[in-house]
Amino acid sequence: MNRLANESSPYLLQHGDNPVDWYPWGDEALQLAKDKDKPILLSIGYAACHWCHVMAHESFENPATAALMNEHFVNIKVDREERPDLDSIYMDAVVAMTARAAGP
Repeated sequence: MNRLANESSPYLLQHGDNPVDWYPWGDEALQLAKDKDKPILLSIGYAACHWCHVMAHESFENPATAALMNEHFVNIKVDREERPDLDSIYMDAVVAMTARAAGP
């Protein structure tokens, strides 16, 4: 169990049993990344997203992948339906860098 198990978001709760040491977006995770000088691995999705479920099954439920993520990153999971402000910022950045992005 990780830090998402007590969240209210259905999307975040779906990942509460992942072996990834997920943090919800907030001061605790951001400060930890700063204190440990680790990059943030940010995953933004929503409960009804097909590709979010595929990613969870193929990556976030895999113990070896989770171990690498936990060792090298502070892992933050965001529900885009609860935080459309964050989703918009990061989607704009992805589009600016790649000229395309996946969406709903």
